[in-house]
Amino acid sequence: MSQSEQSPEKEMSFLDHLEELRWHIIRSLVAIFIFAILAFLAKDFVFGIIILGPSKPDFWTFRMLCKAAVWLNSDALCIRELDFIIQSRKMTGQVTMHITSSFVIGLIVAFPYAFWEIWRFVRPGLYEKERKISSGATFFVSLLFMIGVLFGYFIITPLSVNFLASYKVDPSVMNEFDLGSYVSTVTMLVLACAFLFQLPIIVYFLTQAGIITPSLMRRYRKHAIVVILVLGALLTPPEPVSQVLIAIPLFALYQMSIFISSAVMRSQRRKEMKEANE
Repeated sequence: MSQSEQSPEKEMSFLDHLEELRWHIIRSLVAIFIFAILAFLAKDFVFGIIILGPSKPDFWTFRMLCKAAVWLNSDALCIRELDFIIQSRKMTGQVTMHITSSFVIGLIVAFPYAFWEIWRFVRPGLYEKERKISSGATFFVSLLFMIGVLFGYFIITPLSVNFLASYKVDPSVMNEFDLGSYVSTVTMLVLACAFLFQLPIIVYFLTQAGIITPSLMRRYRKHAIVVILVLGALLTPPEPVSQVLIAIPLFALYQMSIFISSAVMRSQRRKEMKEANE
């Protein structure tokens, strides 16, 4: 690293770096813990409205589908009943799920701050050029994370819950889901969408690093579709509806990432031409 490109911060020993990283992690965990405690105390809101929301016919998504059914004059879209019940079959089931769901809520709410803390540790070690291309990283990573959370919660989760609740191998078999199974399914779907929506950011940095190009992404588009379907199968319950629902936006994000990669390449070429003319 040249002297002009080095970070203005003073040189630190390896142990100093570890100590600094430790405090960044501690502050991130404290933020998650604080929001988790608040979520734990707001049990009625967190469980009654957020966690159990997609299991109720009056959930926002189902109400919008009923409005769409009226507009399209097709009653098939309207979901007025979810034919299943949620049970807790373990002595500690409700307490465990209360703690687990509170931690997940804390993680989601505190994610922007936690990422900012980790980024504060990483950023001083970057070259000046790398700092410029990564400006706004916290904002865009947090934005895509929250969009993924909302998409997973309002689109993927309720439609998956409806499919799993209505699917029966025989009318005599009743759907009685364990609370732990329901909470883990909702959590998995929401967090999977949140992290998978980071694809454009990953493509942006890989293009800046010269690892991938738009032509490469176009050439392997068919392979990407297979990978997306595999990811959808791995990160969702073993049923086709949620797998397809999560695969569609991922493919759209892949297409968006190609445009982002193209924009990065054009920007790099303009800079190179400008430097050559100078």
